[in-house]
Amino acid sequence: MPDSRIRWWKLLIIGSVLAVAAGCSALRVAYSSGPTLAWWQIDRWLDTDRNQAPAVRAAIDRWFAWHRATQIVPTAALLAEVREQVMQPTTPEAVCRFGERAQALFEPAAARAMEEAAELLPLLTEANLKAIEAQGAETLAKDREEYLQADPAERRREQLDRARKRFERLYGRLAEPQLAVLREGLAAMPLDPERWLAEREQRQRQVVATLRRLQAEKPPREQRLAALRTLLDNSTATTDPARRAQQQRLTEANCALAAKLHNATSAAQREKARINLQAWIDDLRSLLAPGV
Repeated sequence: MPDSRIRWWKLLIIGSVLAVAAGCSALRVAYSSGPTLAWWQIDRWLDTDRNQAPAVRAAIDRWFAWHRATQIVPTAALLAEVREQVMQPTTPEAVCRFGERAQALFEPAAARAMEEAAELLPLLTEANLKAIEAQGAETLAKDREEYLQADPAERRREQLDRARKRFERLYGRLAEPQLAVLREGLAAMPLDPERWLAEREQRQRQVVATLRRLQAEKPPREQRLAALRTLLDNSTATTDPARRAQQQRLTEANCALAAKLHNATSAAQREKARINLQAWIDDLRSLLAPGV
């Protein structure tokens, strides 16, 4: 299931961690294009006017400059650890530990994006807010089509296909016994796509309501930043004990499935994974070279 964090903020955060997660074999090229791609996506969500565009582009450039200077090295280091262990069997606990460390790399990137967003908030207009509402509705409609097929068999096929593609970016083509592992693991996932989409819709309404309030009140920067941080926190955590327990079960199930699939791969597939990881590490490190 896709990440449910607030998407228009995450559009700033399309640096190396997300490129690695996407399995891009030309990460350096993708990263170098990141500011342009981020601008296209943010402009699609905000429908920026020509007076807003320079400030938005400058914020994107600052974020990428900061990310290149501070986050490339720890990201490459984490991938190097995965590369050193990828030839060996793993456990769900080990997968979860790496997941937690990858999430820890996201957190400063998100915090930096919030700082840039806080600077941009005074530029927002009602037209921007309406554009966010419209784009959010369109995105939810697409997600319903992708994840909530009426036919249960079709829904299972689509879920398997998404998972297969993610794993094949790392290991190469999966064999039928490995697809069987995926089918079994996905069938046991504590997924509730209807609830997930309903929560997404509620969070989108909360985002627009908060932005509209900030636009009307025009508070100082620190209050704007605090409001954005609250929205981000609300999108990644819950105070409902039952919901928090369900999220923990889903995380553990994902870790268990990734470990089981890895342990079912062949030596050749693990070598393919090692080669891919090394290529991503090399691409990341090349970004540190002058003039890149």
